[in-house]
Amino acid sequence: MSQTVVIEDLQVGMFVHLDLGWWAHPFALSSFLITSPDQITTIRGLGLQQLRWSPEKSRLPKAPVAAAPAAPEAAADTAPANAQVAAVVVATPPATPAPPDPLAAQQAARQLCEQQYGEAGRAWHEAQCLVPKAPAQARAVTESLTRSLLDKMMVDREMCVRVISDVGGDRVSGHALNVAVIALLMGRVFGFGSDEMLDLGVGALLHDVGKLELPERVRHPDLPLNPRELQAYRDHVGLGVALGQRMGLGEGALAVLAQHHEMADGSGFPARLNLDRMAIGARIVSLVNRYDNLCNPAQLAAALTPHEALSLIFAQSRTKFDATMLNAFIRMMGVYPPGSLVQLTDDRYATVVSCNSSRPLKPRVLVCDTKVPVEEALLLNLDAQADLGIRRSLKATQLPAAVRDYLSPRQRMVYFFEPAAADAAGAVRALAA
Repeated sequence: MSQTVVIEDLQVGMFVHLDLGWWAHPFALSSFLITSPDQITTIRGLGLQQLRWSPEKSRLPKAPVAAAPAAPEAAADTAPANAQVAAVVVATPPATPAPPDPLAAQQAARQLCEQQYGEAGRAWHEAQCLVPKAPAQARAVTESLTRSLLDKMMVDREMCVRVISDVGGDRVSGHALNVAVIALLMGRVFGFGSDEMLDLGVGALLHDVGKLELPERVRHPDLPLNPRELQAYRDHVGLGVALGQRMGLGEGALAVLAQHHEMADGSGFPARLNLDRMAIGARIVSLVNRYDNLCNPAQLAAALTPHEALSLIFAQSRTKFDATMLNAFIRMMGVYPPGSLVQLTDDRYATVVSCNSSRPLKPRVLVCDTKVPVEEALLLNLDAQADLGIRRSLKATQLPAAVRDYLSPRQRMVYFFEPAAADAAGAVRALAA
């Protein structure tokens, strides 16, 4: 049960809850254990007077037990013995620390990623609810969410795209976050500045905001629509731009809203712009938006596997996208993007959990091994396996029943990011849900 503590009484070891929303503070999560005085300083800088904490989850040091005073006549007799004991204690070498547990690291990273995704989804929904009645506030929440994503993304390490559990989300928020996460990682690859990244993230999170003013029936282009309904669907672009202007979005974010359905060859809508007239952020979001719609359509039966979606774009639609963007996208996502089901060259089955941007044919995979519970399976980095690779990509229906049950293919692809960590005992850097 949580209690309240005033800011001045915070201590290292307290498990605290910041009731601010994930986007309003620089920490990885809104509930966490304080492990350093620097964290206390940061919390005090948030302007809070008090906050909640959970004693049962805390690790406060126990108060030392006072020793009973020794009798005067015994003190002289025991002093030499105590000195000898102290000398022995000082001379004892420190215990060798236990080696890191790769399985525990996998589970902790998975939980962190899922919790961060869940908090980001709640922030996105809050912004959407504010759009009609408080547009300026909706912009502020969306910008804060974008900055929080960037704060957690901008580390001096390689970032991995990873597939995670759906964690109770919905298709609409999942699509917005998928597009935003992958678009921001693309912006990072291309060295965008801070203002460009903010516009890219806000535009990606809000690219479909115009659909708020459409009937549910015409919000999804993969459903059967008559010509009038199709035109109504296409109107979401103009409606989104009008809402974005009411929100006070920056020029770069508005360009993403206006151009996220334009194509490099001029075949898009609503203005039939070609590549030269498209903003660079819109080129990224146009590509990522198409990819995610192929993987996560409104009708799940029409969903393509990530590998199929990438192959289709490259084979049939590459003239519709900026070639430089498409090549970077393939390198970042891998030839077998996270979520792909594959058969390895030694005939084992696996699911791709994260990409390796430097080796797009050598992702990190969870291998089906029914002798090991799936929650205890270490992930395999194919980049470290010279004689092992991927033979082919598969649909879920092509897997043997036992393999399908073990790997539990996701109906919807949900992507997030995390820093790549050093491999341990053959485990991969990014983790499966």
